[in-house]
Amino acid sequence: MSTLSKLKFGRSTVIAAILVLAAAAAAYFLRPPAKDPAASTPAASAMTVNVIAPDSRDWSKTLQGSGPVTAWQELIVSPETGGLRVAELLVDVGDVVRRGQVLARLADDTLRVDLRKQEAMVAQSRSSLEQASAYVRRANAVGTSGSLSEQQIEEYRISEATARATLQSAQADLDSVKLKLAQTRVLAPDDGVVSSKVGIVGNVVGAGTELFRLVRQGRLEWRPEFDARELASVKTGQKAELTLPNGERVNGSVRIAAPTLSTSTGRATVYVSLTGASTARAGMFASGLIRLGSTPAVTLPQSALVMRDGRAYVYLVDANNKVSSQVVTTGRRQDDRVELLSPLAGAARVVASGGAFLSEGVLVTVKPAETVR
Repeated sequence: MSTLSKLKFGRSTVIAAILVLAAAAAAYFLRPPAKDPAASTPAASAMTVNVIAPDSRDWSKTLQGSGPVTAWQELIVSPETGGLRVAELLVDVGDVVRRGQVLARLADDTLRVDLRKQEAMVAQSRSSLEQASAYVRRANAVGTSGSLSEQQIEEYRISEATARATLQSAQADLDSVKLKLAQTRVLAPDDGVVSSKVGIVGNVVGAGTELFRLVRQGRLEWRPEFDARELASVKTGQKAELTLPNGERVNGSVRIAAPTLSTSTGRATVYVSLTGASTARAGMFASGLIRLGSTPAVTLPQSALVMRDGRAYVYLVDANNKVSSQVVTTGRRQDDRVELLSPLAGAARVVASGGAFLSEGVLVTVKPAETVR
């Protein structure tokens, strides 16, 4: 083969190779792209949920508090006369007593002796007065005849006045002894229940020595404490309900709120009168609430709330059935529902339960409305 023929053959081979490579490149770039298996598979649903909308209801607004149960008023029963021995105690702790009922009796032997003595003094003074009055009458009868001097007549009149004063003094002493004798019977100052008995039979007691203590009229009060902001909403006559340590619920009404706040705690006491029979006793500590009236409340079931890091969340479902969390502030609670203080969209769809198993942005399957109970 000549040199020219070799050059032609080589050129044809290179051109053919170039054409083959060009055709292969065209086939590679013009072919349809391969499908990604992951892209063609739809996103999986995390779980199936019920959705609900916030519900507006009229709820009673309440104020929670705690405090002791105490007597409305306590009466201290003590003798009004002293230096006498306690002869008898007629009631015991827990007894119901009536106004004027005899609760205790003091020994009255010495006073009865004094009574007889003072009665004799009164009789003696009365006789002296009668004698002096007789002298004055005779002096007046003969005074005009000159038988008695003016000085003598005046002395008779002075003696009569002195005898009358002596009688009045003796009568006052007699009344004093009678009063002390009556005070040996220690009486109940009002209706009530005996809460304590400290008197001892045989003790010599002084005036004012405590023998008994009464819960006046058997009335008890609950005395919770509130700060200034809470106190502003408390009014006389509002209804209250407290729970005793044994679980019993007792009704009451606000009698009055303290006009001042404690300088040490910044709180004030509210006095709640308890109504009806109950097992409440003075000295108990109870928690309860005061009803302030009814106001509208936007509510959700308790199950719709998710607590994380000390905050409350709800999960909202958007139009694409993806969930997002929202922090909410809660208020009152009744039964299994809770008040929302944070605003939600009017058409918000809230996950009714199971929010604790969801995370931000996951896809969920929403149950049809007719299957939601």
